Amino acid sequence: MPTQHENLFKGSLIILLFMILGMVVIGGLTRLTGSGLSIVEWKPVTGILPPLTLEGWSQEFSKYQQSPEFQKINQGMTLADFESIYWLEYIHRLLGRVLGLILLIPTFLMIFKKEHRELWPQLVLLWVLGASQGLMGWLMVKSGLAQDPHVSPYRLAAHLFLGFAIFGVALWMTLSLYREQIQIERRGFSLKAFKTLRNLSLLALLLVLLTAFMGALVAGLKAGLLYNTFPLMGDTLIPHEVLTQTPWWTDLFENPVTVQFLHRLLAMSTALFCGWIWIYQRGLEIPQRLSHTFLGIGIIAFLQLSLGILTLLYLVPIGLGVLHQGFAFILFGSLVYGVFLILNPRSI
Repeated sequence: MPTQHENLFKGSLIILLFMILGMVVIGGLTRLTGSGLSIVEWKPVTGILPPLTLEGWSQEFSKYQQSPEFQKINQGMTLADFESIYWLEYIHRLLGRVLGLILLIPTFLMIFKKEHRELWPQLVLLWVLGASQGLMGWLMVKSGLAQDPHVSPYRLAAHLFLGFAIFGVALWMTLSLYREQIQIERRGFSLKAFKTLRNLSLLALLLVLLTAFMGALVAGLKAGLLYNTFPLMGDTLIPHEVLTQTPWWTDLFENPVTVQFLHRLLAMSTALFCGWIWIYQRGLEIPQRLSHTFLGIGIIAFLQLSLGILTLLYLVPIGLGVLHQGFAFILFGSLVYGVFLILNPRSI
């Protein structure tokens, strides 16, 4: 029977997972509402409290008025308008701090109660990734506080990738705690089939991350507001602006039209590949639960593609944009779950 400490250990990691997904949603809202540059200082400790008086709000607004975003874009903003964007960024940063507090629970249990010490490497990695994410978040914001009131697309992509890494490690740790309950039997099934599915799943994970990387560049370059048609981009499949910048390798990452085109191409390839994996595995000798997992992955992949298309067609509305970003993590997580099942069978 699980002990109270073990239940607390498991519960804290499950809460951590849902909070990471919450951070993804709040982060998407922050970006899409233009709230990310509202707090122009990074105070990891003292910044935990928001302004509590009119004087405090006036001071924060005065700092924001010195930023290029206010001077070039939001010159007509009032104090009340500023408060509305400030709160989203504040909540986003506050959730990051709360995530650290939640992570202290399994850390203390592991150190003082010797709970699941086999997961020590993953826990240390989570702390390193979390600290790196906080720093990268500030570096991203700082890039938009110089002359150009827009964050660096590359730093935005790095911020997103660290989010995927944190979510992936936390999910793998949580699945490890429930290994006995979710393990599948390999005995009686083809070892070759398991290896094939493992390789295909890892390739699908790579495609998801490449698609997400280009999606982050789309967001950073505001490329989602160009060519809001599908499947054609304007009147053609490949618009004439693609690969028009030199050198060509910078065009792949800095030309908004090329970036949107590559994101479309990768998104469709990812969905088709995930769907093909499900069709392919139906002819293999694998456990039914694993087969159902890949059916779910295929459905999620096509839902994600549909959300992306709708987001594009409707000029990136906030609701669809946030759902599209969140579903990327759900697709990523479902593939991580599939890989975990393949690599952790009950018997060989």
